[in-house]
Amino acid sequence: MVGGLDPTEECDGSVRVRLLDDDTGTEIIRCDSYDEAIDAVEEHRCSVTVAKIVDRNDTIVFTSAEMRLEDWVSEWEDAKRHLSVTVDAYDCPYDDIACFADDRCVQCKMDTAQNQY
Repeated sequence: MVGGLDPTEECDGSVRVRLLDDDTGTEIIRCDSYDEAIDAVEEHRCSVTVAKIVDRNDTIVFTSAEMRLEDWVSEWEDAKRHLSVTVDAYDCPYDDIACFADDRCVQCKMDTAQNQY
């Protein structure tokens, strides 16, 4: 290990940036990490109609047509930080992977509110 830490997150090129342009069509950039994908979006977002980040499950996790990159990056970093913290196990009845004992998903929060009354 020369000059720093090894990356904590790497992908096999399965995270992609999809650049959509009305004139030139679609370009896909394969990225080895979300950080690399974020850099690619920052580099190209002003020169294309829409820039999207697509995860390994073919889910669009960011689209420049609907959100600001800075806001998404902030949420992504918060979620990453939250996942690195040890939390109590919680089995979400809705199978939401982002539902934790200390930070429930919307459906679980609604269930709790309905059960209080």
